[in-house]
Amino acid sequence: MRVLHTADWHLGQHFLTGQERLTEQRLFLDWLLTTVRAQGVDALVLAGDVFDTTSPSHAAQELYYNFLVQMQGSGCRHIVVVGGNHDSPTLLNASRQLLRQLRIHVVGNVPAESAEQVLTLDRADGRPGLVVCAVPFLRDRDIRLALPGETPEERQQRVRDSIAAHYAALAAHETVQRPREQDVPVLATGHLYAAGGEAREGAERDVHIGGLGLVGAEHFPAAFDYVALGHLHRPQVVGGQPHIRYSGSPVPLSFTEADDRQQVLLLEFSGAGAAPSITALPVPVARRLQRFHGTLQEVEADILAYDNAAFQLVAWADVLVHSDEAPAEVQRRVQVALQHQKAQVLAPRGVRHQRATEAPDLAATVAPQQMLSDLSVEEVFARRVAGLPPERAAALTATFGELRQLLAEADPAAWGGTGE
Repeated sequence: MRVLHTADWHLGQHFLTGQERLTEQRLFLDWLLTTVRAQGVDALVLAGDVFDTTSPSHAAQELYYNFLVQMQGSGCRHIVVVGGNHDSPTLLNASRQLLRQLRIHVVGNVPAESAEQVLTLDRADGRPGLVVCAVPFLRDRDIRLALPGETPEERQQRVRDSIAAHYAALAAHETVQRPREQDVPVLATGHLYAAGGEAREGAERDVHIGGLGLVGAEHFPAAFDYVALGHLHRPQVVGGQPHIRYSGSPVPLSFTEADDRQQVLLLEFSGAGAAPSITALPVPVARRLQRFHGTLQEVEADILAYDNAAFQLVAWADVLVHSDEAPAEVQRRVQVALQHQKAQVLAPRGVRHQRATEAPDLAATVAPQQMLSDLSVEEVFARRVAGLPPERAAALTATFGELRQLLAEADPAAWGGTGE
């Protein structure tokens, strides 16, 4: 059975000063549809973060549903979608019963009955071809309750143990074991931060703030022939185990991801007890996210020399100039260069400027000025507790994480757009 593993679409993401990424995401989905047809894919697995917020725009939702409709003529027999930490379980599950009639299996959150997470996908001849343990992002209420007086270390261990126990219980379920004994392979999904995974700047690593829920490769049972992970945006293998992988995000979602590989993973299963053959399929990048950092002369020269011919859409640039020139002069010269290259590159948030040397009347400890809008919620909180004793700061951070998660669930419109 041929399976395509993807994750972290973040449909409807608004970038920096508000630019929506729907054009790039539509181009990716068009490519994905063509790829599914060309590769003879039997099942598509999306491991969380379908949308960027819990209240996505109508345009983002339309893009998602149009893709699901187009997939009906692709030859792909099954689509499995699990919820991520950015997704609203209610929104994803609202159409679950209807989509099931189209062989689209949606698990937005942990269902009341654990067996509902176990899906048996049939082949074209009607025989079982793959068992999927469709595990979405595990929220605190799914795996544990905080205990009074619990230390951050105890809380983290409790999260880790609870996640491992959740996977172990699924692996031991008869709806997994019985098909596996008949040589049907088993795939599990996850949307979490696994030990050894490389997280990017921001809150990508803070899936369980203060108690990272850090699980290792050893926490995934041997019954799983492949573990399809989402949440970390860089493609990577977990714990040196090739069958436990993050596919990565198909569209770079920040400047820190600009040089990552954009890909989906094609899996070919031959039976139970063996990892599938795995092929990384590169995803064409439609828009380059380009950094221009350096002295004024370096930035000017790099902008004027930039060639965007390999990309379909105009590049977006992050421009940071280190210069002792007057800010007005820095802005003027960089804007002249950008205007000359306007058909190739744009700077959505303007030009940032830092002095190359400190002014004589400034203390050596003064940091470059940052705008509050440049900082994430987690970064602001971290600065507020930075001067506290480490144990006190860790405890407050853990409490803050739990409170933020509760607020996000109570008021998605206010909190759905934060985090990675």
